[in-house]
Amino acid sequence: MAALGVVGCAVVAWLPADSKRSPTAAGPDAGAERDPSVRPTSESPKPRTPTEPTASATGKAEGTPSSSGPAIPRNGPGTFVTASGGSGRVGKGKALRYKVEVENGIDLSPEDIAEQVERILADPRGWTADGHSGFQRVSTGATDFVVKVATPGTVDKVCGQYGLETGGEVNCSVAHNVMVNLKRWEEATPVYAKDVTSYRALIVNHEVGHFLGHGHVTCPAKGGPAPAMMQQIKGMHGCVPNVWPYTADGRYITGPAVP
Repeated sequence: MAALGVVGCAVVAWLPADSKRSPTAAGPDAGAERDPSVRPTSESPKPRTPTEPTASATGKAEGTPSSSGPAIPRNGPGTFVTASGGSGRVGKGKALRYKVEVENGIDLSPEDIAEQVERILADPRGWTADGHSGFQRVSTGATDFVVKVATPGTVDKVCGQYGLETGGEVNCSVAHNVMVNLKRWEEATPVYAKDVTSYRALIVNHEVGHFLGHGHVTCPAKGGPAPAMMQQIKGMHGCVPNVWPYTADGRYITGPAVP
């Protein structure tokens, strides 16, 4: 998922959940602006020199075959379509407004992805279990963050603007952009290869967790559930797969902080 810097999966003494919350975005394109006051997060913490992914004249590029479906384009045009509609508020406290966007040229329904994101953020084992985080999906107006499903090249470009190396493989959370790598969304990782739907929940929970101010942790005990904020894409370290920040009875699943 992502490393403190993401894609992806993802450990320090936590700061208050609001301590790293990014300012409200003005709209779906506000993520193109660099906010140096926001600490970016991704699964790969190595700084990088931003590069410009190249796209074909149609906004698509040669894709690499997916093990679970059609070819995944390496690059896209960097423009997005916003999922229509919205959701009711979930969780306690002030609801964070968010949009779901899908890069143009990706053959996936924005509304279908938005429905999946809604279910993940509304799950009682998700971040609403902290007692003060709430969410509401919108398609117009100001937002607090935007979940963007994008080609690997576009994820690299956006994350690279904040000094993160995602290598075409992982997700990241930068400013108010939760960048979801299409490759991970469609193929998951070897551990989750037979349960891609669950891995999608891990992507959203991990990267939104970064937006809420949570850093990376590692496995707390052999045989125990892996924290959602652990970079599970880098190995389970004795933990068993788990995609939720909290247990069904409201216990936060965490572990030793990763420096």
